[in-house]
Amino acid sequence: MKLSVIIVNYNVRYFLAHCLASVSHAIQGMEAEVIVVDNCSCDGSLDYLKEKFPEVHFIANTENTGFARANNLALGQAKGDFVLYLNPDTLVSDSAIQSCLSFFESNATVGALGVKMVDGSGRFLPESKRAFPSPLVSFFKLCGLSKLFPGSRLFGKYSLGYLNENLIHEVEVLAGAFMMARTPLLKDSQGFDERYFMYGEDIDLSYCLQQTGYKNYYLGNVSIIHFKGESAQKGSANHLKNFYKAMILFVDKYYKGWSGVVYRGFLKTAIAGRYLLSIIASGWQPGKNKRNAGVAPDLSSYSSIELLGDAASATQAGQIWEKYAPDTSIHYTPAKGALMATPLEKNGNRAWVLCIGPQFTYDAAIHFLQRHAPVRHVYWHYLNFDSLISSSDKKGLGEVLVG
Repeated sequence: MKLSVIIVNYNVRYFLAHCLASVSHAIQGMEAEVIVVDNCSCDGSLDYLKEKFPEVHFIANTENTGFARANNLALGQAKGDFVLYLNPDTLVSDSAIQSCLSFFESNATVGALGVKMVDGSGRFLPESKRAFPSPLVSFFKLCGLSKLFPGSRLFGKYSLGYLNENLIHEVEVLAGAFMMARTPLLKDSQGFDERYFMYGEDIDLSYCLQQTGYKNYYLGNVSIIHFKGESAQKGSANHLKNFYKAMILFVDKYYKGWSGVVYRGFLKTAIAGRYLLSIIASGWQPGKNKRNAGVAPDLSSYSSIELLGDAASATQAGQIWEKYAPDTSIHYTPAKGALMATPLEKNGNRAWVLCIGPQFTYDAAIHFLQRHAPVRHVYWHYLNFDSLISSSDKKGLGEVLVG
C-alpha cells in the first residue's frame, strides 16, 4: 500500500467530515487507507462520520489520550509506505497528496515534508515552515521582534519569513497539521513523543526525523486549507500553559548543561509573564473567545451572500444559510467563466460560500481563494453535506452552520 492517512479527532465532527471528503478526492485511484482516531469525543462524531465514510477505519479511544499517543496508535496499524499526519480542520486540494508522493519518489534524500497552509480566508499561515527553537530564536519570538521583522534572517528565523512561501525549501520544522513522512523512518523514530499532550510534538518529531540523515522539505507549490484553532482556544491561559510546557520539555530533551539551565529559566520567566497577561485580559473581557454551546451564530450583519461554484452545492448551501438569516439577499455565480475572472469585492457586509462539487473542485476553490486573499467571511460547503464551515473571526476560530 502506498499511503496511510492518519487523523486524530476530538469534537470537530463537521470539520472532519469536510476534511475526509477532500481526502477521498485526493486519494482517488491510489492504494491508500484513512485511519481516524477519535479521542473520546462527546459530539457524536463516530456515529455521524461512520455513515458518511464507511471506507474509513475508525478507532474509538475511551479517553482523550492526547495528540501524540493517538497518532502513535494509528501508526502501529498503518500499512502504507508513507504516512500523512493530517489535522481534522484541514481541506486537502485534489492534487496535493499525489504531488507530495511524486516529490518523495524523485528525491531519495527527503524523509518528511510539509506544504503551504492557508486559512479559510486564504491567508498564508507562517507555521507552515519553521526553524528549531533555540534561546535566540525563542527570545526574538517572545519579545515580538520576529513579528516586527518577519523577513529578517536574524529576527524572522522562527517562521523562516525570509524564505519565499511559494517555493520549495529545505527546512527544519514541519507542521503536524500536514506532515508526510516515510513510514520506516517514523517507526524507527517511534513516532511522536507521548510526553507531549498538545503542542510541540511536531517540532520534536521533525528533529528526530532530521537526525536520521534524511531532509525535511517545505513545498510552497502545494496548498491546503487549515482552519486552525477549532479544537483549542488560541491565546487562552490554558493554551499558553500547554504550549510553553511543551517547549520546556523540548529544551529538557535537547539542551544540556548551562545552556539548558539558562534556556529553561528564560522560558519559565516568559511563561509567567504571558500567563499573567492572559489572566488579566480574560478578566477584563470575560466573554472573549468563548462561544456558548447550542447558540446559533448571529448572521444579521450580512446584507448579502454570494454562492460561488457548483450549482447543486450552491442550492444546498443557500438553504442552510436561509435557516440562519432568511432576509439575506442571496446571489449565485457559476464556476465557469465569470467567476474565475472577476475579483471578489472586499465588502464587510457580504459573506462568500465556496460551493464544492463536480463543477468546482477543491483544487479550483483553493487556487481561486488564494488569488483574492485575504477575503473575510468565507464559508465552505461540500455537495450533499448538511453544514457550512468557516474560520471567520480574528483568532481563526472555526464556525459551523448546520442545516
